[in-house]
Amino acid sequence: MNTTAPTLIRPGLMWRLYIAAWTTYGVFISFADQLDWVVEGRFDAGRWLLTFVSLLPSALLLALAWPLTGFFERRAYRLGSIIAIHIPTAFVFSVVSQTPFWLSFHTAKPISWYVWPLLYHVMTYLLGAGVFHLIRASEAAHRQALVVKDAQNLVIASELSALRNKLNPHFLFNTLHSIIALTQRNPAAAETALFQFSDMLRYVLDTERSGSDRVTLDAELDFVRDYLELEQLRLGERLQVEWDLDEDAGDHPLPALSLQPLVENSIKHAFNPHSRPGILQIRTRRDPASGALTMTVRDTGPGADPAAIATSSGLGLRTIERRLQLDYGSRAAMRVKSAPGAGFSVSVTIPAVREESYA
Repeated sequence: MNTTAPTLIRPGLMWRLYIAAWTTYGVFISFADQLDWVVEGRFDAGRWLLTFVSLLPSALLLALAWPLTGFFERRAYRLGSIIAIHIPTAFVFSVVSQTPFWLSFHTAKPISWYVWPLLYHVMTYLLGAGVFHLIRASEAAHRQALVVKDAQNLVIASELSALRNKLNPHFLFNTLHSIIALTQRNPAAAETALFQFSDMLRYVLDTERSGSDRVTLDAELDFVRDYLELEQLRLGERLQVEWDLDEDAGDHPLPALSLQPLVENSIKHAFNPHSRPGILQIRTRRDPASGALTMTVRDTGPGADPAAIATSSGLGLRTIERRLQLDYGSRAAMRVKSAPGAGFSVSVTIPAVREESYA
């Protein structure tokens, strides 16, 4: 979580813009003050410089409105109180700013010559203070947005962790149950299965220790091969596996245990309840245009009614779908195709994402 939020406008940049704006304004006013003379071909450089310098008090005094707006923000003043303070401050600013000009160009002038510049400076102050308030409001909104974003990221990370904690024990329980069942019929095969299971367990623990659950497709496929070899010790010739892999997609990053639960789901529903043999197909393809990876697991089992799939309380597929939503949003997808007697197929599409390292 960010401890300090970056600002929209850095203070140095803001003050450079402030100086540039006042300089441009001063140059313009200094020329406008003797515009009639310029039209006649005359130009008084001394008067021009004096007019320009007489604006410096206004620029310096208006800059003090910045810390004043910060004081209002820290004290959480209400709008009415802020206006009540700014209005008299604007008149004070106007008188103090205009006094050097009056002293520099003291001549007998009508009262309007004094009133209109005062009102003009009042509007200048209120405009400048308003801009300062808008900048601070934008910064506050920006900081709040970052806080909300950090909070959302923490929620997502917590939910992902909770989902993984649901998924891993689910997989571990099923695998251990298979090994226990195997020990009663074939102790030697059970010993081999235990060694394979230790390799699989190391894969799960390595992703936990790394702090990131990202792995490459090749690593996930090796894990699935170990899992299927273990299951074939139990199922024998009933389980026939067909691989159709995209060799160029092996480095694609994906969440650990994204493919294995799809395979486990087929084993559970297409092979465990039946004594007849079946075919399990595993296919991977990376789209050459978008770089997205699609993994498909298809079996020749009894299939299921789509309505029953939608209302199923099963954990594996729902957990995978939720993890994809949290990790990739709408860029990822999971599609299930099945019908009674027509087997079961599930495809997962994961967008192209650059990763620095994988488990």
